[in-house]
Amino acid sequence: MHAADIDFFWTSFWCYLVSFLAYTVFVSLKRRSIGIMATVLFCVALAFHTAGLIARWWISTHPPFSTMFEYALTMSWLVAVAFVVILARFRRMVFGVIITPILLIVLVIASLLPKEASKQLMPALQSYWFYIHVVMAALAEGAFIIAAGGGIVYLIRYRGGDGADFYPSRDFLEEFISRSIRIGYPLFTIGALFAGAIWAQSAWGSFWSWDPKETGSLVIWLFYTLVLHQDIRGKWRGRALAVCAIVGFVIFVISFVGNLFFGGLHAYI
Repeated sequence: MHAADIDFFWTSFWCYLVSFLAYTVFVSLKRRSIGIMATVLFCVALAFHTAGLIARWWISTHPPFSTMFEYALTMSWLVAVAFVVILARFRRMVFGVIITPILLIVLVIASLLPKEASKQLMPALQSYWFYIHVVMAALAEGAFIIAAGGGIVYLIRYRGGDGADFYPSRDFLEEFISRSIRIGYPLFTIGALFAGAIWAQSAWGSFWSWDPKETGSLVIWLFYTLVLHQDIRGKWRGRALAVCAIVGFVIFVISFVGNLFFGGLHAYI
């Protein structure tokens, strides 16, 4: 029998899936009523998602950050909350057809991970630096995922054709992607790198050990450093920025999944 938190997560997954299908119909038919229905379904999914995280916290007696399964669920929850904020701020339901499948991908990856909830954290995780590291990294990667969603919408808009005017303008999307990356970058720098290094020193006695996860984080940071540098210089804008946002998401997924195969100090699932 599944624990209550797992049942909540599965229910949220199916609600996200139905919401994605509804958003797809909304984009195809361009009927606002269908978009509203899709948004309601998304909010229902988010409610179950939230209930699952609360139940997980209650069962394990600590915040749901201690395993890769919990991290994936927390990060995807942050993306879902950010999407609701975007809907409230910009009224752009078209983003739903991009954000929901990205959420589904993260949740599918999470479903393949060990799901047992441990009430006793291993010594390496018993540090407030660990929570700072994980929360800020999740916020940063959530912002990068949102940027990737904007990048996909931009490319759809860039292709033009029938219904192109249904999507936000290129200028809006360009600024949306740029701001998302600019929000995520300092969070990732401080949380994933600096706070992570301090936590590593206290947990393992070394600020840096070229662990596969650390190496992946460094690659992500270097990539977004280059993208942000070129964006500020005005070199990589428009389509180039959109493509880079999508490539960044791919690098993140490879880093996340790679941790499962290469092991290392971060393989604490």
